[in-house]
Amino acid sequence: NYAIKTKKNPKEVVTKNVKYFRKQLQTMGFSYDWQREVNTTDPNYYKWTQWIFLQLYKHGLAYEDEISVNWCPSCKTVLADEEVVGGKCDRCDTLVERKKLKQWVLKITAYADKLLKDLDLLDWPERVKTMQRNWIGRSEGVDIEFKIIGHEEHIKVFTTRADTIFGATYLVLAPEHPLIKKITSESSSSEVKNYIEKASQKSDFERQAEVKEKSGVFTGAYAINPANRERVPIWVSDYVLMSYGTGAIMGVPAHDERDLQFAEQFRLPVKEVISSDGILINSGPFNGTPSKIAQEKIALYIGGKKNVRYKLRDWIFSRQRYWGEPIPIIKCPKCGNVPLKESQLPLKLPEVKKYQPSGKNESPLADISSWVNVKCPKCKDPAKREVNTMPQWAGSSWYFLRYLDPKNKKKLVDIKKEKNWMPVDIYIGGVEHAVLHLLYARFWHKFLYDIGVVSTLEPFSCLINQGIILGEDGEKMSKSRGNVISPDDIIKKYGTDSLRMYEMFMGPLSFSKPWGSQGVIGIYRFLNRVWYLITEKNPVAGKKSKKKKEEKLILTAEAKRKLKENLKDLEKTRHKTIKKVTEDLEKLHFNTAISSLMEYVNQLYGVPLEKVNKKHLESLALLLSPFAPHMSEELWNEYLKHRKSVSKEKWPTFQSHLTEEKNFILIAQINGKIRAKIKTKKGINKAEAEKLAKSSSLIKKYLSKKKIKKVIFIRDRLINFVV
Repeated sequence: NYAIKTKKNPKEVVTKNVKYFRKQLQTMGFSYDWQREVNTTDPNYYKWTQWIFLQLYKHGLAYEDEISVNWCPSCKTVLADEEVVGGKCDRCDTLVERKKLKQWVLKITAYADKLLKDLDLLDWPERVKTMQRNWIGRSEGVDIEFKIIGHEEHIKVFTTRADTIFGATYLVLAPEHPLIKKITSESSSSEVKNYIEKASQKSDFERQAEVKEKSGVFTGAYAINPANRERVPIWVSDYVLMSYGTGAIMGVPAHDERDLQFAEQFRLPVKEVISSDGILINSGPFNGTPSKIAQEKIALYIGGKKNVRYKLRDWIFSRQRYWGEPIPIIKCPKCGNVPLKESQLPLKLPEVKKYQPSGKNESPLADISSWVNVKCPKCKDPAKREVNTMPQWAGSSWYFLRYLDPKNKKKLVDIKKEKNWMPVDIYIGGVEHAVLHLLYARFWHKFLYDIGVVSTLEPFSCLINQGIILGEDGEKMSKSRGNVISPDDIIKKYGTDSLRMYEMFMGPLSFSKPWGSQGVIGIYRFLNRVWYLITEKNPVAGKKSKKKKEEKLILTAEAKRKLKENLKDLEKTRHKTIKKVTEDLEKLHFNTAISSLMEYVNQLYGVPLEKVNKKHLESLALLLSPFAPHMSEELWNEYLKHRKSVSKEKWPTFQSHLTEEKNFILIAQINGKIRAKIKTKKGINKAEAEKLAKSSSLIKKYLSKKKIKKVIFIRDRLINFVV
C-alpha cells in the first residue's frame, strides 16, 4: 500500500526500510543475533512459505471456492474476516463491500477445537484468550428442519435453544440463502430481488449493527413449525448472515432481543414459552418442564440432530496484489488445479514495472503473459499460473521457526534445532493481533506439528501485550495529529541510553503511557550522576579539597560511628538492589528495577567517595548495563579497568541474609482506623506489640477512658484495639 501511494517499487521500498530499521535497532543497542535475520520477501524464505501451502493443499486444507468475500475498494483486494475492523479495512480504514469471487481458502475451521482446547496450555493474558474463544465461537446445539409448504425442500436452522421452538413464530433467511429464489412467490419476487440487491452493498458489520429498526421482506412462502405444526412465514433480512450457522434462523421474539425488534417492526406474533422462573409454558406436552431439561427432550421430539457450529470462518487466502508470495498452483482446463513440484520452489515473482492493483478482481500478474502462460505439468497442454498472491499474514505465520535455522536449504527447519529452541519462551506483541497473526500462527504451527515438522503443540508459551507510547497530548501517536516523537531526534540530543532507559522507566510494560520530554531529561540527569560518581567527577564527593581533608582530621567519635553505620547500610543496600533488579528483570518490571537503582545511587552519594568500595561501583555498572549498555560498557572498561565486555561478565549475586529487613512498620489501629505507625523489630509477639502500641502517645490519647473489648494482631503487620 505504501509503494502504491508513493509510486515506488515495493521491492525497493522494503530494501530501503529494512536497512533503515536495522540501523535504528542497532543504534538502540538491542542484542539481536543479526546472523539469524530473515526477510519474508526473500525468495529463499518464501520458498518455504510456498512449501507449507503445498502441504496444506495435499492434506485438503487449502481449497478453492466461490464465496462471498470482503472487498476493499481502496486497496482493490479481498480481505479476510479478521482484517475487517468495525466494517472497515484494517489497512486503509475504507468501508468494506461484499463480493462473490472464486478464492483460495485455508480450512482453519478443521483446527477450531484444537485452537480452543489448547488455549488452556498457554500463559497468555486472559483477555487475548477470551478474544480467540469468542472469535472461534463454538456453539453446541441442534439442527432443526422446517418443511416448506408447497415445496420438497426443508429449511435447516441451527439453534442452541431447542426449548424455545414452540415460541418460533417466523423464519428469517440471509439474503444470500440459495433457497430464496426457489420459494419466493411471484407477487413478492420483485420486492425480494430489490432487497437482496441493497443488502449485497452492506458489509457484515453494518448488517450486524445494533440498530432497533430492522429491515426485511416477506417471501410469500410459509413453513411448518415441527413442534406444534403451526404455519410460520418465511422472511428475508440482512441481520442474518449466510456465513454463520445455516444462514437461517427461527424467530423467537419473546426470548431474543433482535427477534423482538424484527417482530415489532413487521407486527409478527410474540409468544412467550418460558416463564420467569425457567419453566416451559405454551409448549404443548412440555408445559411445566424446566427449560434445561426440556432442551434434549424437545430435540428428540422434533427430530433435531445434535451439532457443533463455529463462528470462525475458513481463512480467505487470495489477494489481488502483485506484492505477495505467488501461489504455487497451475490451472489447467483439463486437469484442474495442479500443484508445483517441491523441487520447482521457489516460484518467484516476476520483475514488473506496473504493480498497482488492476481492480479487475485479480492480481496485476494476470497481465504478464510470459509468466502466466505455461504448460500443464500433467498433460502438457497450455495452462496458466495462479495469478492471485498470498496475504501478508502468510510469511509471518511461521517466521519464528526460520530464526532457528535461517540458512537451511534442504528443510524449513532442522528438527534437532527446533526441539532445542521451541517453544518461544516469551512473545511480546500487541493485543491487536489477537485474532490475526496469533491465531494464524497457532493454526500453521499445529498443522506443522501434525505432519512432523515441529515438536510442540503451541508456538508461544508466554505472551505479553506491551502498551503503546502515546503522544504528550495523551493521544495515540500519528502524523495526522502531529504528535509523533522521532527516536533519532532524542538520541541526537540525549543519547541512546537515555531513550532506552526512559522508555523502560515510563511505567509497567503492559500499560500505555504518554511521552514526556521532561522524563527523558530526568533520566539523562540520572545517568550523568552515575557517570560522575564512577569517574570521580562528582562535584559533591569527588573534589578532594584542603577543606575536606581538614574535616576528615576533626571527625568526632560520633561522626566516625555514623560513617561506619552508613557504610554498613550501603553494603546491605547493594545486596537488596541486586536482588530487586534481578527479580524485576525476570518479571519484566523494568520501571521498578530502575527506581531501585536510583535509590542505590542516592545512598552512594550519601557517603564520602573515597570510602565507597570498588565493588559498590562495579555492582552499579553491572546492574545498569541492561538499561544503559553503552555507558555501562565504557565505565566498565575505561574507568573500572576490566578487560571483558560488561555484557559478558557474570551477573552479580546477593546474600539473602543481607537483604532481609529486620524492622517493619507496625500499624496501630483503633476500631480499624489507623492512629499510629511504629517502627519496630520483626517477629515481635502479640504481648510485645500491645505493650509497644500502648506506649505511643497517639494511642494513649485514643485509649484514654475507653474499655478494650478485643485486640486483633497480625504478625509483622498490625495491631487493632476494638473499644
